[in-house]
Amino acid sequence: MCHHQTYVQDWLWNKTNSVGKYYRDVIGFDGWRFDYVKGFEPWVVKNWKNAVGGFSVGEYWDGNENTLNWWANQAEVSAFDFACYYRMRDAFVGNNLNKLNDGMLWKINPTKAVTFVANHDTDEIYNGKILAYAYILTHEGYPAIFYKDYEAWLDKERLNNLIWIHNSLAKGSTSILYTDNDEYIAKRNGENSAGLIVYINNSNAWQERWVETNWSNTRIKDYTGHSNWEPVTQSGKWVKIQSPPKSYTVWSVK
Repeated sequence: MCHHQTYVQDWLWNKTNSVGKYYRDVIGFDGWRFDYVKGFEPWVVKNWKNAVGGFSVGEYWDGNENTLNWWANQAEVSAFDFACYYRMRDAFVGNNLNKLNDGMLWKINPTKAVTFVANHDTDEIYNGKILAYAYILTHEGYPAIFYKDYEAWLDKERLNNLIWIHNSLAKGSTSILYTDNDEYIAKRNGENSAGLIVYINNSNAWQERWVETNWSNTRIKDYTGHSNWEPVTQSGKWVKIQSPPKSYTVWSVK
């Protein structure tokens, strides 16, 4: 099949009875996942999107964030953030959270980055998988949850809590506050909201850190329920927060 042929374009997306418009109008689809987009040119996805509409994401299987950004801009749709996936694998499976400082698509083009921890093709983040979900659901990008993780393999209530945090608190730009092999702390700076601070602890013991927040003289709490601290930030916005072993906390104004 050659996408340059007019009859192929008509059959796939252009005509009112095309494949794309049939699934949109008759079946009710409003989103599209394009498999192995290295196998055809980006304009194919762009033209589909322009003709059919809806949300579109492409599987461009590459760990280089600049290559992913190039494809997403050419196709004018989102891309799965394989750069983020591989950095998380190195961080959580490799026990080095400093890897979360490295390049990812969401860091350069967050509105086009679909972040994920596992899918039907790859499921390598077996150590600290819930920590990886805590990462993508508190950071920029469009996080996706693997169906089997939600329905069978992980704690659904913990995932529901992280989804609520993502929808309610995870707003604004991101600032990384601290990393080492075992700890990662980042701040969402808020966008007409308070924002949050996420503290991921991959060690075997409780950890505590002083961090600079967005809030002065303000009582904060952990919205995961993993810590019962409710500290008050100093006038200079600093506060001590904590996280349990192999877990995470998410802090915001009470």
